Amino acid sequence: MALRPPRSSGVIVDLADAIIKQGISVFRFDFSGNGESEGVFQYGNYRKEAEDLHSIVSYLYQEKYDVAAVVGHSKGGDVVVLYASLYDDVRMVVNLSGRFYLEKGIEERLGKEFLDRINKEGYIDVTNKSGNVLYTVTKESLMERLNTDMHATSLSISKECSFFTVHGSADEIIPVEDAYEFAKHIPTHKLCVVEGADHCYTRHRKELSDAVVGFITSK
Repeated sequence: MALRPPRSSGVIVDLADAIIKQGISVFRFDFSGNGESEGVFQYGNYRKEAEDLHSIVSYLYQEKYDVAAVVGHSKGGDVVVLYASLYDDVRMVVNLSGRFYLEKGIEERLGKEFLDRINKEGYIDVTNKSGNVLYTVTKESLMERLNTDMHATSLSISKECSFFTVHGSADEIIPVEDAYEFAKHIPTHKLCVVEGADHCYTRHRKELSDAVVGFITSK
């Protein structure tokens, strides 16, 4: 099983531990430009990250592993949705708190009138509270996000793929309504809403792990 990064995040580590206890091997990794992987971080970059994931899955198959599922959290949830629409080589896909409406959630990161600013300057620097630049958003990377259509992507997923979405009802970053959109458009979809859970399942790690483990082992 391949788990989308950041591989060191608490929610991913706890979920991986729960899956391993069932006797299932887990491969956690960082995408290019993230965590301990080489490269430069890029905003958006969904298709490139789906290609990264395909490289991992292909390598595991080459090494004679049976890749039963891919799992992604938050942006990684969108990456595994995109992956399922592009590659038909993993029979189970798990989306944890992914965003359906990718045009939303941008203003909170880039500020108001972000389109006017990036059209004028060609880029936006995202800074922390101290004013240090965390990363740069280019016009190309922003447009890639805005042009990634999760509705069309969801509809193109094979009916042979078993798809599972988990989302917290109290998610403060991506509203639970997005999960219902995935459920509406993906052909073979199962939805689990964890009542009271936030985006990182801070107080609901067991409920998350139980749901994902239950889905995977039932198949």
